[in-house]
Amino acid sequence: MYKSRYITKIEAVSGLSPEEKARLKRVTDLFPFRANEYYLSLIDWSDPDDPIRRIVIPSESELEVWGKMDASNEATYTVAPGCEHKYTDTAILLSNQVCGCFCRFCFRKRLFIKGAKEVPSDLTQALDYIKVHKEINNVLITGGDGLLLSTNKLERIIRALSEMDHVKVIRIGSKILAFNPYRVLDDPELPKMLGRYSRARKQIYIMTHFNHPKEITSASARAIERLKREGVVLANQTPLLKGINDDPSTLGALFNELSYFGVPPYYVFINRPVLGNRDFSLSLKEAYDIFESARNQCSGLAKRARLAMSHESGKIELVATMGDQLIMKYQRFVRQQDQGRTFSIGDPDDVYWLDKRLNPLRFEGRRSETKSTVCQYPLPQASPC
Repeated sequence: MYKSRYITKIEAVSGLSPEEKARLKRVTDLFPFRANEYYLSLIDWSDPDDPIRRIVIPSESELEVWGKMDASNEATYTVAPGCEHKYTDTAILLSNQVCGCFCRFCFRKRLFIKGAKEVPSDLTQALDYIKVHKEINNVLITGGDGLLLSTNKLERIIRALSEMDHVKVIRIGSKILAFNPYRVLDDPELPKMLGRYSRARKQIYIMTHFNHPKEITSASARAIERLKREGVVLANQTPLLKGINDDPSTLGALFNELSYFGVPPYYVFINRPVLGNRDFSLSLKEAYDIFESARNQCSGLAKRARLAMSHESGKIELVATMGDQLIMKYQRFVRQQDQGRTFSIGDPDDVYWLDKRLNPLRFEGRRSETKSTVCQYPLPQASPC
């Protein structure tokens, strides 16, 4: 049994030299560091480009002024403390402001900055909102990581949702099966509790976050099987990340390996332009080409993922290329007039995101001179930009 100790000081990471620790301290003063012994044990410290290292170990590139704190403008859709209601039938509960580790590319890193108050200690108002909004048929428990809540606290949230007749699906967004599968393996009450509430027309889904095949260990596999035996359904989503899974062979291997364990690939997301994330970003054309090449290495069961941008206006799928045009389509939408809307953007080779009006935002220093929208660094106690 692997007892995984959590580490929150970069100085305590034994794989780093004293010089590296000193340089990275100024990064972690802004964007906190969190890891655990299990996940750090997956790193090949002799390889400076090790993908697990890139996921969890800070980089000085995070200090580059680029992007926003809330790139998808989630604040607009916050309807109660800890509750977002963006799409008619879906609500999001921000249940926790802690993860098993802190991904350096996290799109909600604003939750972990000192002084952040977006995640409430009490979700009563959020649950009351969902209870009276009968159009909501599925709820995503996220944060932070829902599976890092105590089993009792998580059960109180799930029980409240299960008692609402109109809520048919409860999803838990979690990277804990990659970060520390012993959360599942060492607490037999957790999968049993989830199994009690996962039943016909009231299904519990775990949305896993495996970003790279190295994260799928024997311990992760056992945790997956433990949850599946209890009737929990699993599916995986990941951003497409430069230096981590942007090789088609790597991404294809991730899709295939997950399918072998019965965890279908769900969404692959364009990396959001969040403050400090530029080093992980790819152009839309690069992302599309990598994604399609990876899918071509997979069976039908492993190639069900959609490549999408979780945009302020909705979930926009990257569908196809035609000449110098990238074809995009709304899969989820905020405005009714965007339902099923298809459009294209030209010359997508250095486009990384779209603004509010769906105008391309381009990388500075590439072929376009157009500058991306940036916000200045907040002080650690400041509100999101």
